[in-house]
Amino acid sequence: MITLILISFIFLVSGIIQGISGFGSALIAMPLLTLFIDVKTAVPLCILHSVLMTSYISFTLKDHMEKKKILPLLLGSLPGIYFGVTFLKHVESDLIKLLLGILIIVYSVYSLSFNPQPKRLHNIWAYIAGFGTGFIGSAFSAGGPPAIIYTSLTGWSKDHIKATLTGFFLTSAVITAVVHAATGLTTALVGKYFLVSSLFVLIGVTTGIKLYRRISRDRYLRVIHMLLILLGGMMCLTAI
Repeated sequence: MITLILISFIFLVSGIIQGISGFGSALIAMPLLTLFIDVKTAVPLCILHSVLMTSYISFTLKDHMEKKKILPLLLGSLPGIYFGVTFLKHVESDLIKLLLGILIIVYSVYSLSFNPQPKRLHNIWAYIAGFGTGFIGSAFSAGGPPAIIYTSLTGWSKDHIKATLTGFFLTSAVITAVVHAATGLTTALVGKYFLVSSLFVLIGVTTGIKLYRRISRDRYLRVIHMLLILLGGMMCLTAI
């Protein structure tokens, strides 16, 4: 019973984070969940909730979703996933993971300090960002930063940034959830935890969306960079 209460509270908080930013729920959920449940249960549970949260957020932002913005990221991520898996099999990854974490932190601190202006980016950068996301995600289980950094530099509105990230991450989460189910990682216990905590996730996401609507684009980008610093820090800690 205590486990179910803790899981529900964790996903309530992570839902708020996801509702505000469009990503980041696993940053909160995974480290806390693995304190009292097995990582092989926590990972598919987080993925199922990611599908639920991003589906709901996608619905609220459907008017701002554009295939031409999301598709290049998805297409770029496919070869990135392949090369990331190959890299993981043949190279010691901890040092590179540490360096990537430091790079993400430095970039985000710079952005928070100097507020770089939006740029007119060539379309090729969307494919590069997608490739980087797929590569880092499959090699280090932390694939969001390239796509997040790319969208934050485009000059799009906060709704278009969030909608693009949400559409991209929704597709990735659905694919991952299918793989988990096909390989038996999504067990009856995972299903039980998911059903019990789903209501709390939706309450959290709804609360986060309400907060998101009250903040400006600049403040939204500050939230993104603060979450990137957290993600970079977690990459460094897990690499040491």
